[in-house]
Amino acid sequence: MDTRATTPQLIAAAADRLTPTERRIAEAVLAEPTLLAFGTVSDLASHVGTSRPSIVRFAHKLGFGGYSELQASVRETVAEQVTRPSQRIRHDGSTNAAVKAAIDLAIVSVFAAIEDGRLSSLAAPLVRARAVWIVTGETSRAGAYTLFSGLSMIRPNVHLLEGATVPVALASAREGDAGVAFDFSRYRAEAVRTARILAGIGVEMVAITDGPLSPLTALATTWCELTVPAIGPFDSSVPAVAMAELLVAQVAADLHDEATVRVYRIEALWDTTETFLPTE
Repeated sequence: MDTRATTPQLIAAAADRLTPTERRIAEAVLAEPTLLAFGTVSDLASHVGTSRPSIVRFAHKLGFGGYSELQASVRETVAEQVTRPSQRIRHDGSTNAAVKAAIDLAIVSVFAAIEDGRLSSLAAPLVRARAVWIVTGETSRAGAYTLFSGLSMIRPNVHLLEGATVPVALASAREGDAGVAFDFSRYRAEAVRTARILAGIGVEMVAITDGPLSPLTALATTWCELTVPAIGPFDSSVPAVAMAELLVAQVAADLHDEATVRVYRIEALWDTTETFLPTE
């Protein structure tokens, strides 16, 4: 077990091996870490509606010798977790104030997700790949389109997979390619199926999702967790778009000369084809 890994990272690593009961335990621990940090085995078992042995087996599944080791690990970080903005926003402000607070928190989650060099790790497969395949669900589509548009400007062979053409496009995917899967709860079955097919082919997957229990994390070699707030009746597209823009900027910086040459060529073709209306 990597002692430097956080509990969410350990859960993500074990996600595809968790039983339904263990997934319920994981969901409870992620939603309210103080249950684990300061409660007994019996407290957590009662909260989840399971048995003490199930809690102990869950700890073993994450790589700990028992419940006490898991609890000690969580206690090291719980003080920071309970003072995060997501725990502090408890006010009855106006609708505009609530929306601003939710979007502010979402942006904070984007930059938290790329700390300690994580952005470079997320971008690296997109730099070295022969081709890039982008998979998306409904609520994350704006981020996927942003990534597709930006990457297509700075590198060749970028594909957005959606609709009836997906099977035909997948016939060209191969080992040595990279895939980026955007999706958040509720996860689209088509997006998860497509990501699973790409991973099975040997495509190196990057997941932009909302937590270690996402079905995409088990398929990805690198993933990041974003906070996706509800704005009115729908999930916000802001965090996915922000992450996509940061990824494009990192890939452009890493490719540098190659990206610069490609952008100049595209701009020359825009002029030749009179793509844009004249400014005067």
